[in-house]
Amino acid sequence: MSLEDHKKSIEDFGFTILNGVFSYEELQSITEALELVDKNKETSRVSSDLFAVRQFLKEIPSVVPLVFSTKLNSIIKQLFGDNYFVVKSIFFDKPEKSNWYVSYHQDLTISVDRKNEALGFGPWTVKQNQFGVQPPLSILENMFTIRIHLDDTTSENGALYVIPKSHLKKIYRPETIDWKKEKEACCSVEKGGIMIMKPLLLHSSRRSVSGARRRVIHIEFCNQELPHQITWSERLNLQY
Repeated sequence: MSLEDHKKSIEDFGFTILNGVFSYEELQSITEALELVDKNKETSRVSSDLFAVRQFLKEIPSVVPLVFSTKLNSIIKQLFGDNYFVVKSIFFDKPEKSNWYVSYHQDLTISVDRKNEALGFGPWTVKQNQFGVQPPLSILENMFTIRIHLDDTTSENGALYVIPKSHLKKIYRPETIDWKKEKEACCSVEKGGIMIMKPLLLHSSRRSVSGARRRVIHIEFCNQELPHQITWSERLNLQY
């Protein structure tokens, strides 16, 4: 597929997959940077089923130039232009014996630095001292997510399942899914590949049955500014 085809897939279906974005050497450098993370900090979540680091790019700044390689930056610019910036980042490590399951949902919450009431924003949440809020639909529609896969990800070890085109239905509650009309797709991604998706795309993650590890770097982007009384908690401008 050409980048134009990938762009059309994102617009029409809500997602696309590009394999071979990161080389073995690049992945090795990212993996080495991950060893620097402090698992005792509030931004880390450690359990037998999951290891996660919120505000990932803030916590490990040395990984930023490794993640935003020349090739990834070129893909972002060609698909979305040069006015997008990072607004959220998470590292997920689903261990070999993990039995972690996430049901179908849309990513409706953005991360901000404080709770400050603003028209059209709400409800609010707080998770590990991180404020979250559901913004107006216009902001969510102008966001996209890149998931960088550090391991092969298949239906056997927790690949995402999605409902194509569900991002076009605005707020789509999982309990209202009509399975007589909707069909799900499994998003297998090779090690070093990326998945790009719209936050409004309904997606889920099933339990791993293969005993294979799955590590993913999840980064969200937007091109919309927030009201002056609210600030993106992880804003990072891209260097093309």
